[in-house]
Amino acid sequence: MLPDPLDGIRVLDLSRVLAGPYCTMMLGDLGADVIKVEGPEGDDTRRWGPPYQGSESAYYLCCNRNKRGIVLDLNKEAARDVVRRLAAESHIVVENFRMGRMEAWGLGYRELSEENPGLIYCSISGYGRTGPDASLPGYDYVMQGVGGIMSVTGEPDGPPARVGVAIVDLTAGMFALSSILAALRVRDLTGRGQRIDISLMDSHLAWLANVGSNYLVSGEVPARYGNGHPNIVPYETFAASDGWMVLEVGNNQWQRFCHAAGLDALAGDPRFASNDGRIRNRNVLVPLVADAIKARTVGEWLALLDSAEVPAGPVNSVEAALESPQAVARGMVAEIQHPGIGPLRMVASPLKLEATPPSIRRHPPMLGEHTEEVLSEVLGITGARLAELRAAGTVV
Repeated sequence: MLPDPLDGIRVLDLSRVLAGPYCTMMLGDLGADVIKVEGPEGDDTRRWGPPYQGSESAYYLCCNRNKRGIVLDLNKEAARDVVRRLAAESHIVVENFRMGRMEAWGLGYRELSEENPGLIYCSISGYGRTGPDASLPGYDYVMQGVGGIMSVTGEPDGPPARVGVAIVDLTAGMFALSSILAALRVRDLTGRGQRIDISLMDSHLAWLANVGSNYLVSGEVPARYGNGHPNIVPYETFAASDGWMVLEVGNNQWQRFCHAAGLDALAGDPRFASNDGRIRNRNVLVPLVADAIKARTVGEWLALLDSAEVPAGPVNSVEAALESPQAVARGMVAEIQHPGIGPLRMVASPLKLEATPPSIRRHPPMLGEHTEEVLSEVLGITGARLAELRAAGTVV
């Protein structure tokens, strides 16, 4: 049996909320030993509810499995010394404190890498470590505004709208994961670690993708198209007789769509013969397609369009998506036992490695659940010394 991809890798997780914990959870899913360090009050997301399951918030539970949890009061020098010792025994540190805080505590990359030259030190912040905004705090919602996505999200005549999940945090966590895996490869080749500087703002700008490129190429400021698309028509949601569906019609699918939908007149209309023409005549074409879609149910349309090889799908609720036969077949909902909750369901990892698949080995830790275990196992702190640290409120 092959080992887990990150078997033997230890991660010291000093991050909170979502971007950092999401990254470290994925490292844990791949087999790393992740030690999550929280202050006495715990990760902010522990209190971001309802809903709760037992004493834990759904928000906290979504991004903290496969970790061992310890509590250290980093306002105390003795606790910071424990972190230094843990970092010396780790391969990766992930932190998302405000700029300068880790350095002020003597826990910055320079200090920790002197003791551990192979250390990979990933900092996640709002704006990165350079530039005029480096000292500002960064939060997903603010970043959605600052980074431009809200300006292209929402109805054309409505207000700007946020994406329904914390997409900036999540993509920053994914970019952090990719960077860490690349740095591990370099470490394998050279023995040297390095600092990684992940910015929510940079991450946001990177995934503007074609929208950002549209502006850079044309010089035109992108507009809001509601559920439509700036570069493809028809490509949006439509109301069928019994619900909503998504329709995506590319260049090589236009004729097939028209014939399947009984819209042969549109197939021969020169205004709509090319994607360029369909974009220029969007305001004429989309209402015609919308009227046709209303005549059948979602199920009828999906059967027709599937046979014509035209991309389409229902607009599912979250319940319908997670409980769908496809999600079940792919094992995308997993269950694990939690000592304070009982059976705990969570979204599984999407990383499908055939020989070394991710696994869920640990429940999201309760506050301070593994403090004694980690300090004893990794640092040999036991007995009287552990009692001293506990009595001083350094560890919990």
